[in-house]
Amino acid sequence: MSDCMTLNSATPAFVETLRAALPAATFREATPSYLEEPRGRWQGQAGVVLAPASVEQVSIILKAAHDAHVPVVPYGGGTGLVGGQIKPEGAAPILLSLERMTAVRACYSDENVLVVEAGAILEDIHAIAADHDRLFPMSIAAKGSARIGGCLATNAGGVNVLRYGNTRDLVLGLEVVLADGRIWNGLSRLRKDNTGYDLRNLMVGSEGTLGVITAAALKLAPIPAEQGTAVMVVPSPAAALKLLSLARSHMGEGVSAFELIHRQGMAFIAEHLPDLRLPFEDFPEWCVLIDVGLARGLDPAGALETLFADAAEQDLVSDGVIAQSEQQRRALWDMREQIPEGNRRVGSVSSHDISLPLSRMAEFIAEGWQALTDLADVRINCFGHLGDGNLHFNVFPTKGKTRDDYAHLRDAIKTCVHDLVASYGGSVSAEHGIGRLKVEDLEKYGDPVKLALMRQIKDSLDPHGIMNPGAVLRVGEPA
Repeated sequence: MSDCMTLNSATPAFVETLRAALPAATFREATPSYLEEPRGRWQGQAGVVLAPASVEQVSIILKAAHDAHVPVVPYGGGTGLVGGQIKPEGAAPILLSLERMTAVRACYSDENVLVVEAGAILEDIHAIAADHDRLFPMSIAAKGSARIGGCLATNAGGVNVLRYGNTRDLVLGLEVVLADGRIWNGLSRLRKDNTGYDLRNLMVGSEGTLGVITAAALKLAPIPAEQGTAVMVVPSPAAALKLLSLARSHMGEGVSAFELIHRQGMAFIAEHLPDLRLPFEDFPEWCVLIDVGLARGLDPAGALETLFADAAEQDLVSDGVIAQSEQQRRALWDMREQIPEGNRRVGSVSSHDISLPLSRMAEFIAEGWQALTDLADVRINCFGHLGDGNLHFNVFPTKGKTRDDYAHLRDAIKTCVHDLVASYGGSVSAEHGIGRLKVEDLEKYGDPVKLALMRQIKDSLDPHGIMNPGAVLRVGEPA
């Protein structure tokens, strides 16, 4: 894909050719909701917003865009945090929303497989799976609006990666429309298929730069017969990691989630979401939320109590709350899931979705904290999926100031964190993708051979560079 690639806007004349080929219901007004991203960092544009109702209609749209060299930005729930769903400059694109493609095509409960279209809301998929006495374990804070196609396109993580894996690990097959309009019918339900290159894993995480995912065959799991949740106070992140090891020695793969929480997250919730009940009156410096799912006949609350007693003997925990009912369990999870909303209401200076080797996480937290507080007077909310090495290491203004007061420091703060992550052998994108926000980071920290191979794949599958241009890989787009 040449940097001198010329793309054309979706002009009124081009849109008229689409109107001749597509039903009127496909066309949507380009309202602000389509053109904004959650953090308000960019404002997008669109020559036309299209909401096809079938894979055949997606094929018609992409073939027309390919022939006319018109860019296409695939749009899921709009919840992405790295700008992958908006195109702020250059040729005005087709914004391709999958909002009308929400059908359940099939459910094979005996196989633990659900086939759904890419526009299905994640929370609705959870409900559909539950109706079949099954679990779709991928869950994120934005589950009420995120669409499964976007989750697949970004290889989303969430709170259950420790036990069930990332989104990539929860999909068996895909249906994808390629840049030139061809349809790859890859909706396999097979657990084993060694017939050549793994195109499924190529498409998952590609962020709409290689094609548009229109449907997926998802893996379901049995709902754990017995579930339990606890919050335990730990003296440090290092102690939290030792507690994780101890928990897995007690309960093995029964540990579904293990979330690190800093007191700043609780403080933000108390300040901005006062109706939400918190488990502690005096917020501890560090605590962990542990979720377990055990086989029928086992007692999760009892198992958590035994874990706490063992951990206390080793000075790994000092206090805790073990849910004694589903209502209490839900309340503990509500606290964890509302941390991002508390953050949003404060307004971050710079947010960092990072992953690190587990054995180095505690050391990184201490060094990163010191480096940032030496750089500026800031508040830090460090939280995330400790069990799989994924931290959200977010920087906020001190009380009485706003993020705008730190605009001149934003780049220095991000560089401070990301340079340190790289020095620890970590990744600057753990679960949110690259989008447009982290293109320069990928170039700076990524392996050059990997980047060259990525560009060759992009050139092969999208020779005109129409698929989400500017996301993941830098492209030139002359005026």
